[in-house]
Amino acid sequence: MNLQRTWLFGQFELTRLFATKRGWLAIAAFSLVWLMVLRYPIYNAVPFINSYEFSDIVGQIAGTIGLSALVSWPEAELAMFWIIGLFTFPMFAVFVTADQTVGDRNRGTLRFLTMRSTRLEILLGRFIGQVMILAALIALVTIATLIMLLYRDASLLPSAIAKSMAIWAKLLLTCLPFIALMSLLNLINNSARMSIVFAILFFTLIASVIGYVGTQYPVLSWLNYIIPGHQIAELTGWQNTPLFSYALPACQTAILLGAGHVLLKRRDL
Repeated sequence: MNLQRTWLFGQFELTRLFATKRGWLAIAAFSLVWLMVLRYPIYNAVPFINSYEFSDIVGQIAGTIGLSALVSWPEAELAMFWIIGLFTFPMFAVFVTADQTVGDRNRGTLRFLTMRSTRLEILLGRFIGQVMILAALIALVTIATLIMLLYRDASLLPSAIAKSMAIWAKLLLTCLPFIALMSLLNLINNSARMSIVFAILFFTLIASVIGYVGTQYPVLSWLNYIIPGHQIAELTGWQNTPLFSYALPACQTAILLGAGHVLLKRRDL
């Protein structure tokens, strides 16, 4: 595998987003959605959390799902962003990364690319490009939240920067298997739209069946680890998070990319 060619495929994904009209429209839509999130729930995080009535209720609810530590954060904006981002960015990744190889396959350009590079280079390059795109978008919202926090209280700068970097890394790690899943679904379906439909079916129908089987037959509960995002509930509390919760998305990503590579090698382009 040639790393330079793999990197070029990743750069091409960035070019498609940041150097095309369609890409800038997607960025504009993303920015408008998060502008509303920043303006209301995150901007009002401090009075929202610090109110006596609400903090008492949230403290009881948060304790049941491991969020009690976040309620006491002085960086309330980052705490609110962490909770919202942890449950929205993975699903957002499904829609953003829906077209990795399926578009090129339909146009016939994927066959042309295999004349000058291996199929593994194409698969990993497109995956890396989508990871960089999502990393940039998460960083954009994280920086905006940090600026909003520092505008309120600049004395929180040292701890806020450390937590912002940790939030960015954890959100990106959580999204990796979702991007890898779309890489695999791109090889099964003939359009980006159908890849999204299959992803929705996977996270609703198939995940429900797996959860039911795991409940009825505890010996098969390990099947839940097949589902990307299974460990999200364990990440929310921030503290005392088991190392397995960070290793699981990395393992899921490697397995999904491995399955995608096997399928791509056998598929007729």
